[in-house]
Amino acid sequence: MSDNTTSLKAAYHTLGCKLNFSETSTIGRILASRGIVRAGETERPDIIVVNTCSVTEMADKKGRQLVRRLAREWPDATIVVTGCYAQLKPEQAASLPGVAIVLGSNEKLRISQYIDRWLETRTQQVVTTPPLEIREFMPSCERGDRTRYFLKVQDGCDYFCTYCTIPYARGRSRSGRIADITDIARQVADEGGREIVITGVNIGDFGRDTGESLLDLLRSLDSVEGIERYRISSIEPNLLTEEILRWIASEARAFMPHFHIPLQAGSDAVLRLMNRRYDTALFRSRIELIRRLIPDAFIGVDVIAGARGETEEEWRRGLEFIESLPVTRLHVFPYSERPGTSALRIGHIVSQEEKHRRVSELMRVSAEKHAAFVSGQTGREAHVLWESPSHGGRMMHGFTENYIRVEAPLEPELINTVTGVTLSAQNISAEQ
Repeated sequence: MSDNTTSLKAAYHTLGCKLNFSETSTIGRILASRGIVRAGETERPDIIVVNTCSVTEMADKKGRQLVRRLAREWPDATIVVTGCYAQLKPEQAASLPGVAIVLGSNEKLRISQYIDRWLETRTQQVVTTPPLEIREFMPSCERGDRTRYFLKVQDGCDYFCTYCTIPYARGRSRSGRIADITDIARQVADEGGREIVITGVNIGDFGRDTGESLLDLLRSLDSVEGIERYRISSIEPNLLTEEILRWIASEARAFMPHFHIPLQAGSDAVLRLMNRRYDTALFRSRIELIRRLIPDAFIGVDVIAGARGETEEEWRRGLEFIESLPVTRLHVFPYSERPGTSALRIGHIVSQEEKHRRVSELMRVSAEKHAAFVSGQTGREAHVLWESPSHGGRMMHGFTENYIRVEAPLEPELINTVTGVTLSAQNISAEQ
């Protein structure tokens, strides 16, 4: 990067998934290594990086609104738009006010060369790679303001679910190398990090392109001294194997009893329409195996409400299935039409009003399940990794092994340490 960048300041804005936050952090380190420092909250940024999401139409809208607001607030700044919205709709992104650079998924971590080019030519750049040609894996790791680090181990997806644009936004499935990822975990430990969340688009697909395996990765990470906790951010039920679960339950040193497993629909007919790789019987078997092996595990489940083809009959069948599962919490999303997806060819469109009603029903089920889970943990001895203060600095919070949020009066010396706690109605946080 040219010498005239050394006095520049950059601001970073991230929308969407943990993977995006991890990559934004890496972008920040790349630019910092070239002399572009992070702007303070009240400082004028010379460069603004917006890392976007495009999982729903609302995500697209939020990205556009954010860029427009930033352009009004900082009219002289160079705005760089990257992420999934930039990959899928680069022309739209380029037409937004103040946007100088649009970088697709394959270009985002090469941001410094495009900023150099902009500074030299002041010519707008719009650069993307066709999704099927995105093959390179770019590692990233992010800490943010918490004690947890988010470590990217895999990117892209080969599943092509009918409702999803992610394979087009992030390209084909590809993985890092176990040795390289483990080295990053060691660096986190050297920095004083205690907890790592393993992130990716389709983590269970790890190693399919490199000849390595997810279980071997988990074993390697588990051996890193200094890291006390690992969590797996999200994993497909058909790829969460019995071998992995038994290893976590009986052999793993630092992997927490915390799982996030996408279901998306509780009806086999709707799962087939979605082109998911499992049925409800397989899903139930995974959940019940977790409960047998790790009875106190937190199990979060993604569900889409009102997908195309989800008739009232299939919705009712799916709701009954979800209610019968011994899970902890639902992460509920109303179905969003995405241009270019094959789901648009499916009949039976669910109205917006009906989607919202179904979301409300699922949120009720989620609240009931979570309350029952937390109630069953009261009185148990747990270990909490304390995070930065909340509520104006008077209180600190942290999470148990199985992801129950706990609050206590601030003791600064305990931040980023693990202490024993007896769970009670008084210290379990209402914010979950």
